[in-house]
Amino acid sequence: NDSTLIGHSMGAKAAMTVALTHPDLVQNIISVDNAPVDARLESSFARYIQGLKKIEEAKVSSLSAADKILEPYEKNLVVRQFLLGNLHRPRVDPGGKPSPTLQFRNPLGIIGKSLDHLGDFPFKDPHRVRFGKPALFVRGTKSHYVPDEVVPLIGQFFPLFELVDVEAGHWLISENPEAFRARFGR
Repeated sequence: NDSTLIGHSMGAKAAMTVALTHPDLVQNIISVDNAPVDARLESSFARYIQGLKKIEEAKVSSLSAADKILEPYEKNLVVRQFLLGNLHRPRVDPGGKPSPTLQFRNPLGIIGKSLDHLGDFPFKDPHRVRFGKPALFVRGTKSHYVPDEVVPLIGQFFPLFELVDVEAGHWLISENPEAFRARFGR
């Protein structure tokens, strides 16, 4: 199989989990700013959920209205745009009439209740399971999700790994897209 799984943040943990669970389905993985460890989420995630719930309660009809509500919860426009990318205008009837209200694709209540364990990783013992194919780990130099002390553990789960740093925080693809793309020669 020649598939590559790439994931950022929780998507990175999902890619690692699939690779460790079903290595026959995956040729290689790219993990962007996360590691195969249990980690507490930054406090900003609870703040984001709070802001997103305010948007949901306001029943906004435009992205600009949603952005105004979210701004006190996150000053960085790039991060707000990323978070607001989960809004959509659902169809309200079989005829396809769009709803006047934007809605989130993901259940905010469930996510909010799950924050304490959202950063967990299902595998604890790298001696029991390994992915023996290429694995690229890209980390933001200003992020705390892949600290130097977990690099040896990455190597235990993913012995053929390569680590690349990008000058950015956790949202590195949005914060420094040029450096991220440069790593892949595009």
